[in-house]
Amino acid sequence: MTAIRYEHIKTCKQTGARLGKVHTPHGSFDTPCIYAGWNAGNRKNDEPEELKEMGANIILSNTYHLWLRPGEEIVKEAGGLHPFMNWDGAILTDSGGYQVFSLSDLRKIEEEGVHFRNHLNGEKLFLSPEKAIYIQNALGSDIMMALDECPPFPAEHDYMKKSVERTSRWAERCLNAHRQTDTQGLFGIIQGGGEYEDLRRLSAQDLTSMDFPGYAIGGLSVGESKDIMNRVLEFTTPLLPANKPRYLMGVGSPDSLIDGAIRGIDMFDCVLPTRIARNGTCMTSEGRLVVRNAKFARDFSPIDPNCDCHTCKNYSRAYIRHLVKANETFGFRLTTYHNLYFLLNLMKQVREAIMQDRLGDFKEVFFEQYGFNKPNAKNF
Repeated sequence: MTAIRYEHIKTCKQTGARLGKVHTPHGSFDTPCIYAGWNAGNRKNDEPEELKEMGANIILSNTYHLWLRPGEEIVKEAGGLHPFMNWDGAILTDSGGYQVFSLSDLRKIEEEGVHFRNHLNGEKLFLSPEKAIYIQNALGSDIMMALDECPPFPAEHDYMKKSVERTSRWAERCLNAHRQTDTQGLFGIIQGGGEYEDLRRLSAQDLTSMDFPGYAIGGLSVGESKDIMNRVLEFTTPLLPANKPRYLMGVGSPDSLIDGAIRGIDMFDCVLPTRIARNGTCMTSEGRLVVRNAKFARDFSPIDPNCDCHTCKNYSRAYIRHLVKANETFGFRLTTYHNLYFLLNLMKQVREAIMQDRLGDFKEVFFEQYGFNKPNAKNF
């Protein structure tokens, strides 16, 4: 028995994008989709009920932060993340590796795992594949991620090859440590760094032989151009099993969501909608809008006249600009709500376009309206 099952519904005749559904112990969600992130089991600016209003059926929580506080044992005592934070839908947890590897001055990589210092108090900690699985088992997420080595970008081929080989060994250790296969699904992560097609193929060959219930593609959206990312997806995605979900990690700009779906990706996540919201930057049907700019001081129209989210139905650009300029939390809450709603609604439109065999036409119109086709366009 596996906790995660992918159901293929339709392939878009125009683009080859696929429409599907992922079934988990805490309900199903339609794909292609983007996760709403609850990085530490909480959000600064919205509630679980609001995410449900937006149409979110799966959220992402961060293993590293939950490990440090409140601690996986407290979450386990509460019955897992679902009752702990009052979310009855599906939850995906990352392995914690990305955060550990981002502490470049505070960590040391060995075959057994990674030694590092807690960024909060300097305490010495150790994260191994087995520890990453233990923590995620205690958290009780529906989808867990194997611990992979997150190499720097750019990296030399020889370094990346060693990293890919280590990621494969760690993936096998994660599988061996995972015992709750009927209630939690474990995804492997395809690495390879940038444009190294031979290493992507090696990583895909290694991990697909281990028969994970789902696969992620890592090491993209780390500084390479959109053209390079799309090219890597074009030769990597076909290497993954068609009967299992495919997850592109750390990607969430509107153009990349559409381009990724066209290249066979089912699941996305990104901090972009919440990160830019804190600066007053909003995604709209007509492109990027920075509401804190002075020209909106007397603009009493909504952030996006074509949006029916709670923010746009109730508050003006002028008022939200006032809140953001005054550093009021409510302002950030409103911009965050809008951006999350915008991306969730965008993925709903993508799914509808796949069902109607017109995703290519949808992309053309969306890119033109959003400004992605304009030279030197300020996108994200």
